[in-house]
Amino acid sequence: MNSVFEALKPYLDRMMALKAALVLFEWDDATLAPEKAGELTEKVIGTLSGEYFGAVNNETVKELAEKCAGEEGLSEAEAGQVRELLEEISKLDAIPQKEYQEFSQLTAGAVRIWTKAKADNDFDAFAPTLEKVIDFQKRFAAYRAKEGQKKYDVMLNDFEPGFSMELLDEFFGVIKKEIVPLLKAVQESKVEIPNDFLTGDFTDEQQEEIGRFIAEYVGFDFSKGVMAVSAHPFTTNLHNRDVRITTHYGKNLDSSLFSIIHETGHALYELGVRDDLTQTLVGEGASMGMHESQSRFFENILGRNRSFWVPVYAKLQKAFPDNLGNISLDDFVRAVNKATPGFIRTEADELTYSLHVLIRYELEKDLIEGDLQVKDLPEAWADKYEEYLGIRPENVREGVLQDIHWSQGSFGYFPSYALGSAFGAQMYAYMKKEMDVDKLLEEGKISVIRDYLKEHIHQYGKLKKSREILKEMTGEDFHAQYYVDYLKEKYGELYRLNV
Repeated sequence: MNSVFEALKPYLDRMMALKAALVLFEWDDATLAPEKAGELTEKVIGTLSGEYFGAVNNETVKELAEKCAGEEGLSEAEAGQVRELLEEISKLDAIPQKEYQEFSQLTAGAVRIWTKAKADNDFDAFAPTLEKVIDFQKRFAAYRAKEGQKKYDVMLNDFEPGFSMELLDEFFGVIKKEIVPLLKAVQESKVEIPNDFLTGDFTDEQQEEIGRFIAEYVGFDFSKGVMAVSAHPFTTNLHNRDVRITTHYGKNLDSSLFSIIHETGHALYELGVRDDLTQTLVGEGASMGMHESQSRFFENILGRNRSFWVPVYAKLQKAFPDNLGNISLDDFVRAVNKATPGFIRTEADELTYSLHVLIRYELEKDLIEGDLQVKDLPEAWADKYEEYLGIRPENVREGVLQDIHWSQGSFGYFPSYALGSAFGAQMYAYMKKEMDVDKLLEEGKISVIRDYLKEHIHQYGKLKKSREILKEMTGEDFHAQYYVDYLKEKYGELYRLNV
């Protein structure tokens, strides 16, 4: 180990320990913590956030990081950690520590306020908190912006480096041009796809049993991870030997089933990070978009593929005989691919999903760079749903309050969901040239696909940017047309369209 990096390493280890503590508190708060714990837990999270800020943003660490940056002989992992540390220092150095700590405490409490406001269908109860969150984020972005850089571009770069408003406007322009008319054609199609059998009084225990089976089948290692229940499914990790996923249970069987496959896709990414990278600043996914490419690849491109269910559908029928016993595999697959505009993003079908993201992207831009006010969000939200999906939410619970992200301060995150879907479609187009994906799935050899993704994506953690990974894997930079072609082919066949 390089001697300068060796001197830096104890400071890096402290940073990661503090991040791990924050992850554990946030995991506990979302899954097992008692209702009354929140206020005091917020203080702990605020204090730990302040400690993390100080661990990164101090003169000794800055000096060592800058010395390391000029050193020769660093390993790939060491050089990656130094690069990430310098980026983190640059980010935090621009923000006053007191404000950073206040913001961390604010968002810890904001999630709780959002949860109650959503349950009560009361946007006014959340609006003042949301205004504070947005004010902090705009201030932080202004502190950090380079000359001439827009505040929203700063926020976007945190989640998807290399994708500015200019590139995203182009991407979402393609979505509007191609997918909105495709959805209209689907709606005008005479093809009927029954899916009522996916709804029923399924017990939590039934859904958990099949959920654990499917997670393990896809590749989740329960000796290195756990599955729990939360209001909003998510994945988090401490390192590649402790990765945690959540789901939720309700009356729609496909909701919990596919959220588990989705979160397992995230988990596989974290479980696949190399041992020399895990528990370091580069020991996580390359970007949120690349992470979503994996979760949505497993959930949709594989999980909604007929071939995926050939080896395991009988197990699903046995678990839910009253609903699925007499339903053929073909009818089941058609049902879980049915396209119907709805209000809830996390329940959206594969065709309409990116339109949900488009709406959030446009609203975020207007909130950060335009003149949209928080008080006007419910109406603006409803207007865009009517414009792009042809439906109008009747209340804020199924409208502007449905997502947790803004309460967490995650502005700039939503575009990653659509980019991830598009990244996955581009990878899939290339992979089909490399292997017979359908045959592998039919034979239950999903591990071959999983290992391929680990080799080309997962193992590298944050050593590579998303566009670099795409270029090395497929030979091309990001190209949205693969996503459009994938959706046109899939839904053209399903609904017998001439597209």
